[in-house]
Amino acid sequence: MRLLLIWLINTLALFAIPQLLDSVKIDSFATALLASLVLGLVNTLLRPILILLTLPVTLLSLGLFIFVINGLMFWAAADLVKGFQVDNFGAAILGALIYSLLSWALSTLFLRK
Repeated sequence: MRLLLIWLINTLALFAIPQLLDSVKIDSFATALLASLVLGLVNTLLRPILILLTLPVTLLSLGLFIFVINGLMFWAAADLVKGFQVDNFGAAILGALIYSLLSWALSTLFLRK
C-alpha cells in the first residue's frame, strides 16, 4: 500500500510540473501515472550505472554533475512515454529538480510515521 501511495505522490509531483514550466507538457493524469512509473524504473535501473560511469566527472564537479544525470533520466522518461514532452535539455534539468523537490515535499507531508 505504501508503494502505491509513493507512486501517487510522485505522479502528483510530475503532474504539477507543467503548471510551473512551459517547456514540460503532460497530456493527462494517466500519462503522468505512466511517466512516473517509467521515471521510477529508469532511475532504478540506469541511474546507478551512469553515476558509477561518471564518477570521476562527478567528483571533479563536486557532485554537480548529478544534476546532469537527473536531467538525462527525466529526458529519457519523456522520450519513452507518449504524451510526456520536454522541449530541451535545460528544461529537463530544471524539471528534474522541481520534480525531486515537489516529490520530497509531498512525501514529507503525507508519509509521516
